[in-house]
Amino acid sequence: QVQLVESGGGSVQPGGSLRLSCVVSGYTINYNCIGWLRQAPGKQREGVAHIYTFGNGVSRLYYADSVKGRFTISQDNAKNTVYLQMNSLKPEDTAIYYCAYEPYGAGCSAQKNEYQYWGQGTQVTVSS
Repeated sequence: QVQLVESGGGSVQPGGSLRLSCVVSGYTINYNCIGWLRQAPGKQREGVAHIYTFGNGVSRLYYADSVKGRFTISQDNAKNTVYLQMNSLKPEDTAIYYCAYEPYGAGCSAQKNEYQYWGQGTQVTVSS
């Protein structure tokens, strides 16, 4: 059974930064698609960033257009953890952010919105 535990959310002012962490237990993070998705009140869930890493360490990264150049997804295999570094945050980035895991990486892309396993979510609020 895969378990995902997010942390790192909080409140920041516009232009600030946060780093979200997702600890994955129960399965490897290589050869699987791991994503960060968010949902704001009254809005549909949207994918933010996704990562698929091969056994040789090469990763494919996918980003939503709204966060390109500001957000970076990465992973630490030794810690079985995936990160989302968020810079230049805007009020419209306010949402609950979820870490999600898809075994075998099926359909890993910037448009992926369905995953088999989900974390509990962490709130990110960007406000002055």
